Amino acid sequence: MALDDDLTFSVSEEELARRKMLTLLGAGALSIAGVGTAVTSFRFLEPNVYYEEDTRVGVGPPADILFGTVLVIAKHKLYVIRSSEGIYALSSVCTHLGCMTRYAEESGQLACPCHGSRFSLDGRVAAGPAPRPLRRLQITLERGILVVDSSIEVGADAFFKVA
Repeated sequence: MALDDDLTFSVSEEELARRKMLTLLGAGALSIAGVGTAVTSFRFLEPNVYYEEDTRVGVGPPADILFGTVLVIAKHKLYVIRSSEGIYALSSVCTHLGCMTRYAEESGQLACPCHGSRFSLDGRVAAGPAPRPLRRLQITLERGILVVDSSIEVGADAFFKVA
């Protein structure tokens, strides 16, 4: 049996409409792919930089923090506390799953609302599933202002001594 060359046959209107639709679909798909490639290429050329906030926070003069005060700085996720030993800073991030703790003035504790962990004002675990105490942060005096650096963790016995 001989093969017929189908290009020599006449094409019906229905076949032409089908070919036109397939041509439009193919051209549309290629156009979308081209636009996606162009957008991706331009985004690659644009710098993708993540700017982090400064880890150092100015708190104020030591004389402004009175004995027994728990200063809550929610924006920077920390507490500044003045005790009889001196001034110290604690992270407000719970060591269980990273929730933000809250100062419960009535109980005198730092409480995690997520899973019920409770911390004493020196950061030690008082109750709950938290595995470690709250992080104690470095606190220094610069130009008469207390500065807390949340990127530096210090020991549980670190205090800023007030004269």
